[in-house]
Amino acid sequence: GILEKIRLCLIKKLLPHLKDRRRYHEEFASSTSFHGVHNIVHTQSKARRVLWLLIVAGCLAIVIWQICSRFIYYFSWPTTTTVVVQYVENIKFPAVTFCNLNRFQAHAVSNMKVIFLIWNIVSAILKKFAVEDKYSQELNDFLLGNQNFSIKEFTRKNGFYLNSSTLLECDFFGKPCYPQDFEHVFTEYGNCFTFNHNDLSARRVSLSGRGLHLLFDVQQDKFTDEPTLDYTDAGITFIIHSPQELPRFDGLGLLTPVGMHAQVAIRQLKSIIQEYPWGECKPDIKLQYHKIYSTNGCLLECKARYIQDWCGCLPFILPGNGTECDLLKFYKCVYPAVYDIEIKGLCTAGTHNSTCPAPCEETDYPTTVTYSSLGGEKAIKYFSTKLKKSPEYIRQNLVRIEIKYHDLSYKITQQQKALTISELLSEVGGQLGLFCGASMITIIELLEYIFTNFCWMCIFLLLKAPEMPQWNNPSQNQPIHKEKKRGIQEC
Repeated sequence: GILEKIRLCLIKKLLPHLKDRRRYHEEFASSTSFHGVHNIVHTQSKARRVLWLLIVAGCLAIVIWQICSRFIYYFSWPTTTTVVVQYVENIKFPAVTFCNLNRFQAHAVSNMKVIFLIWNIVSAILKKFAVEDKYSQELNDFLLGNQNFSIKEFTRKNGFYLNSSTLLECDFFGKPCYPQDFEHVFTEYGNCFTFNHNDLSARRVSLSGRGLHLLFDVQQDKFTDEPTLDYTDAGITFIIHSPQELPRFDGLGLLTPVGMHAQVAIRQLKSIIQEYPWGECKPDIKLQYHKIYSTNGCLLECKARYIQDWCGCLPFILPGNGTECDLLKFYKCVYPAVYDIEIKGLCTAGTHNSTCPAPCEETDYPTTVTYSSLGGEKAIKYFSTKLKKSPEYIRQNLVRIEIKYHDLSYKITQQQKALTISELLSEVGGQLGLFCGASMITIIELLEYIFTNFCWMCIFLLLKAPEMPQWNNPSQNQPIHKEKKRGIQEC
């Protein structure tokens, strides 16, 4: 019935005669653009046929080896690094955050040691500090007796301040600047102030060797740290960073002690990293409270999320809009939570599979710092007369800082793909053309030839397959079976 009709259709229409199949093979060998095949088929000499067969097989083996090696190299995700130095007529000035190493005013509280211990707990969110057990009882007594105490407001009011008495001179590229040009920010050093914050005025310099000139008075008699807690230095610490990023000290700040003049020459270095799997960055990551992505900003937001979930409040030193944590929650919940985050590695940085991978584009400012004593005897007398302070006070309190570009150029360090898709296809096509004279058309011809022979093989196997038995109902078709049996016996 139906199976027989299908067999006849396959034999007559789809499966050509043996001569036609041989003619198809010969025509393919004669017309294909795969070089060398026609020499194997149409050569009368056996020796020449064997020679051409070896040549074609050898070239094909070399092509397969070269193509496999190119694909293996491509899937190893190789990269190259290029460095380009670009000179410009003017260049953007970075943001600079300044902090006084003496965090709090001496008259603010009678027990300064407790305040520093509390601030250590707060700043442990940014940089790990250990609170010594010998002060724990004193700290507990203070917290229980001052539950409404706000370390944020205390630091803002009684920490380092910036006004005409602490910022004696300020000059940016020949124009005066004032304390109101600085933005207040909390760091592990308490009250700090950022010049060129958020790049609001887009300050630029058009001449190397000129930039920001500052003269600070640290006022050691008013601000003091606790020597028993290893706070023994006096001066100004500062960090140079991108205007869109928050300052990150954590051991990276530059220190200028009192009585010194620091000259800082900076360069601008832009780093561009490829996305995974070539590099370690993820271009689709966005931060909620930062304009641009940075590893430090991502870590701060990650810690803020975990602390918000665990403690139900948010430390003021972290980005976010949650309810501010009081001192008791800082001590009982936030500080242990930060410890768990560090121990369990809940907020990791660096690789693509970490919580905060490397940024795809980052701007750094490598610095070269030189120091000299603050002025000679005439300068000391000048400042002494101007400020109505003793020469000893000038040497123990004044700090001069100059920040300028080394030259009007920036360096771009870019990570690039060593082998792109187009380059991979070009190399594969070059190998095919060099050893086999093949192209994309040749590959299509080979695929068509292989597909045609595959169809013929399938049809041949279907025709050679045994007939499927027919299962019938014996109660209905018993006479038919008897007739078939009688017919078979007669045959």
